[in-house]
Formats: sequence, structure tokens, C-alpha cells
Amino acid sequence: MALNNAYQFVMLFDVENGNPNGDPDAGNTPRIDPETNMGIITDVCLKRKIRNYVELAKENEQGYEILIKMDRALNTKFTEAYEVLSLPLKQKGKNENDLMKAQKYICQRYFDVRTFGAVMSTGEDPCGIVRGPVQINFAKSISPVYIQDITITRQAKTTLDRSEKGGSEMGRKSIIPYALYRGEGYVSASLANKVTDLSEEDLEVLWEAILHMFEEDHSAARGKMCMRKLYIFKHSNILGSCPSHILFDKIKVAQNNYPAPARAFSDYTISVDEEMPSGVELISRID
Repeated sequence: MALNNAYQFVMLFDVENGNPNGDPDAGNTPRIDPETNMGIITDVCLKRKIRNYVELAKENEQGYEILIKMDRALNTKFTEAYEVLSLPLKQKGKNENDLMKAQKYICQRYFDVRTFGAVMSTGEDPCGIVRGPVQINFAKSISPVYIQDITITRQAKTTLDRSEKGGSEMGRKSIIPYALYRGEGYVSASLANKVTDLSEEDLEVLWEAILHMFEEDHSAARGKMCMRKLYIFKHSNILGSCPSHILFDKIKVAQNNYPAPARAFSDYTISVDEEMPSGVELISRID
């Protein structure tokens, strides 16, 4: 079923004693903006958690497979599309009609391609480039974050030589004691209808995944992460009734005890201007 409404959304989530998104360029310490010390979480990180949840929740359901994951080479999946559709394989200068048929098959089969799009122009059986109707910005912390390096010990040794030396080994892990993050996103109904056929049912799966993505992603490294609020702006038409920045400004978050460090969600006040422009409805998915 086609989408009849454009959407924007705001996510508020927090981390306690964890590393929500390590930076490989900084020894895997939590990502920050070095000029402001605000914490950063990439769009790629958030989309990975959404993919992982959908794969668990919709396991073995047709149309909800995940393309971008560590199982097998992407090019083999593109070739598989040509094989299923009985299209010519490994043909230089692909027929545009064949390529679009393969691309449509990929969109129908894989939820993450219908949602976020994908670059599938590699290999001998390419499926082109799909611009996804759902886009997510980098999430940023409301307040500056403090990165704490914790020294840890390990008693189990990985090699015989290290085991014979006796004693325990030292290690380190980097955590943020507490941070509240804000992430924003967009759903283009026009792209959904013209390109990937993202449906209303798919959109409900997306909202469910956003609400629960941290519940199925717990680990010692990430600490305690919770989705605290999800605000959805639903427009009455496909192209939208109001610019997104005006709607995003309706949600304001302020730290109560600043400049003291925040250590709990209750240290923040969320103000919501519920007077929406004509043609926009505000939906809160977590009270």
C-alpha cells in the first residue's frame, strides 16, 4: 500500500556507563565533536540496530530479509536476483529494463533496501543505486559528555606463553557515565511510492524497531541504553505541509542542573509545543 503521508521524527535516547558508538580513529572511544565535546552517534550505527531488530522480529517473514549484514558477499545477492528472475547473467552493458527488474526484486525482498536504500552498482550483475525514503541524521548529545577510561583486568590468557607468565593482564574500556542523545529523521512518501514501495506496514515495523532497538542490543560495552521518547510528525499529504526544521523546533530539551553533570534522564526537561501547523499531526509513541 502506498504512503499517503510524509513524516519526520525525533528520537530521545540515553546511555549510562557505556560506549554507545566507538570511534575507530580514536581507539574506539565514544565519538565526540572535538570543538564542543558533544557526544555523536552516526546514522550508520542507528540503522544497524534497526536492521538487527527487524531481522530478529521478522525472522523468516517474506519481504523482511536484511541485505546489509555479515553473511555473504553483496554481489552474490545481486546475482541471485538475476537468477531468480531468469535474467541474463554477467552481461556487459546491462539492459536497463533487466537492471530495474532486479532492483525491484531486491526492494521487495529486503526491508533495509526499501527503507534506507542501498548502493548496488557493483559486480557483474549490478542492481543500480536506490535512494531510500527513510533518512536519519547523526544523533547528538544534549549536553557535553565526559569520557571516562576504566582500567580492567583479565585473568584468562589467550596463549600458552602469556599464561606461563602468571598474574592478570590489564586492559581499558572507555565509557560515558551518562548522556541523553537526540536524533532526527525523515520519511519521504514520494520516494517510497516512486522508488522502493515502502508501505504503511513497513513504516509500523520501522517505528517498532526504533522503540525496541536498544532492548535487543545490550552488551557490556554499551552499558544501559534506553529509547526514552519518539515523536512523529505526520503530514496530511505526500510532500509535507511544513518545513522539517519548524517541526523539530517544537521539541526542546534542557538540562535542569547545568553546569553540574547530568546523571539521569530526570535531570532533563522536555518541552513540547503541541500547537502544530495546519496539516501536521504530532504522535508520541512513548508517554
